[in-house]
Amino acid sequence: MNITFYCSRRVYSYCVLRLMYHKNINRYMPSSGGSMRQYQCNFVHMQSSTKETKKLSAVSLLPTKLKEFVEESMQICRPSNVHVCDGSEVENALLIDKLLKAGTVVPLPKYKNCFLARSSIKDVARVESRTFICTKNRRDAVNIPKGTTKGIMGNWMSLEDANEAIKTRFDGCMEDRTMYVIPFSMGPLNSPYSKIGVQLTDSAYVVCSMRIMTRMGTDVLEKLSSNEENCYFVKALHSVGKPISGLVEHSHWPCDPERTLILHKPEYDEIISYGSGYGGNSLLGKKCFALRIGSTIARREGWLAEHMLILGVTDPKGRKRYIVAAFPSACGKTNMAMMKPSLPGYKIECVGDDIVWMKFDTNGQLRAINPEFGFFGVAPGTSQATNPVAMDTIFENTIFTNVAQTSDGGVYWEGMEDPAQGVTINDWLGNSWVKGSKTPAAHPNSRFCTPANQCPIIDENWDSPEGVPIDAILFGGRRPEGVPLVYESFDWKHGVFIGASMKSEATAAAEHTGKIIMHDPFAMRPFFGYNFGNYLKHWLSMENIPNAKLPKIYHVNWFRKDENGKFMWPGYGENSRVLDWILRRINEEPNTANITPIGYTPTKETFNTFGLKVDFDKLFSVPKHFWTEEAKEVANFLYEQLDEDLPKEIEEQIKNLIDRLNFSK
Repeated sequence: MNITFYCSRRVYSYCVLRLMYHKNINRYMPSSGGSMRQYQCNFVHMQSSTKETKKLSAVSLLPTKLKEFVEESMQICRPSNVHVCDGSEVENALLIDKLLKAGTVVPLPKYKNCFLARSSIKDVARVESRTFICTKNRRDAVNIPKGTTKGIMGNWMSLEDANEAIKTRFDGCMEDRTMYVIPFSMGPLNSPYSKIGVQLTDSAYVVCSMRIMTRMGTDVLEKLSSNEENCYFVKALHSVGKPISGLVEHSHWPCDPERTLILHKPEYDEIISYGSGYGGNSLLGKKCFALRIGSTIARREGWLAEHMLILGVTDPKGRKRYIVAAFPSACGKTNMAMMKPSLPGYKIECVGDDIVWMKFDTNGQLRAINPEFGFFGVAPGTSQATNPVAMDTIFENTIFTNVAQTSDGGVYWEGMEDPAQGVTINDWLGNSWVKGSKTPAAHPNSRFCTPANQCPIIDENWDSPEGVPIDAILFGGRRPEGVPLVYESFDWKHGVFIGASMKSEATAAAEHTGKIIMHDPFAMRPFFGYNFGNYLKHWLSMENIPNAKLPKIYHVNWFRKDENGKFMWPGYGENSRVLDWILRRINEEPNTANITPIGYTPTKETFNTFGLKVDFDKLFSVPKHFWTEEAKEVANFLYEQLDEDLPKEIEEQIKNLIDRLNFSK
């Protein structure tokens, strides 16, 4: 196999230093044709004891376990070139130029260093139905539902079937393409909470996006090399794929949507993704690593990997707390993480908007990091009115995907302020679009991929290796009926039950259509890396950690509607009023809560609604009929889905809820 190896100057220097260190070499030179911008990475060196000349590729100088991973993948994928990434500005500029020439992205001259990508119309969202956990034993991965009930807590595939699927799809899939080697860190590189991964991909779009979303490059290679004997990293192999027919509908966005498959092997810490170039299917550090594989590592090591935002909130007295919140995708995590509080004297700072890794420290304090380095936010609905902080963040160094484009070199999506007079709009498919059209300007799941450090309210500790201390955990979703604006769990076990009972309207982030109410426990239904019953047991076990200072747990619902179908709560910056009450509860202020069958709700006297026209009593009502049916439905769901894996503690919580409802007025 005649393969050319490419790398940047930084990787070249790294490889040379490794070569000199391990081989006792004191002379080196680039091969002929090497440029100052990008080296064709063959190293020629002269050993002092002989006149023999040897050529070594960049891959051969990688840490042994990484070299083996790359070489094994090369054998099946058969790329024409291999490029070891360093994450530098120069490398990024070269890759962007390549994407521009291929038509994968177009420039957005209205903004600084921003680009727009339009995907294939068949590659626009997560494909949960084609996402699998692959283990020796099915029950390790997913629950075995009771009777004929269909399991919805993930999909299982045997390791044998997974290997066969990989073989049939990846065989020669990178011919005439470059394999990019992306070393990346989830979390600050020097943090004890962080983990390293290496993704191999044939998509330059993925490389540029991973550079935004993770800490990527030569520093990670050096970290791997510093402990070569115990060189640990999560293996991630990705290809956009090649259709069997050889026909590609959108040449600028190669994919194989008919055979798309995302596989996870938690017993081996491996991810294999084929056929899609879209977000979570291809940026494998995100949902695949940080949640599915991350949750299995967390269970092994005694911590939590969750689909949550992290924010810091400071009250008017200068007391600061950190809060995490779990909402399903497209349910307002980014809006909350970047909230502009309406209450005077309050300050919100963003640590992360999507994923959190949490662990109790030696003092029993739960601490959290944001393992990501960027935001991958849903664009539609984001505006100066709903999320001004995001709007001040995203118009520099950003890759937009599947949004509309304006004639003045900018972008547009639903909910965004109208462009200036005379400016025309092309929709996400490139067609002329005018306001009022039946089709949307931007795809409902269109995204912005933006560096987190550009956020004007980024928390000073967002990149801290020690993480931030967590005082409260919020669960929530889109619940148009019956569910109060906020309520607090009675204790930790009850809080875990609240997380297990989460439901929400389906959103455009996945394949589902229509506003059906779906069970989405912990906002993790698409992201569990192992059996949900064992996941609940793991959460429950946190109570047994010595000296654990357990955070209070809450459920929030910004989306309750009145009898006319209108939202009862204004949301956005007004959600700071909910945080105000939560801080009062954390600070143990007296007389702040009423006891209801479902948990503690705010008292009218201590929940600040000053200046708002809201029906407090309806907003916080707990309708007995609604909750009696809700309790029965949740119980049926958990018993059917988990069957023998349902923890006894959760069974007790179901019984307790039903009993409280029966004895309530």
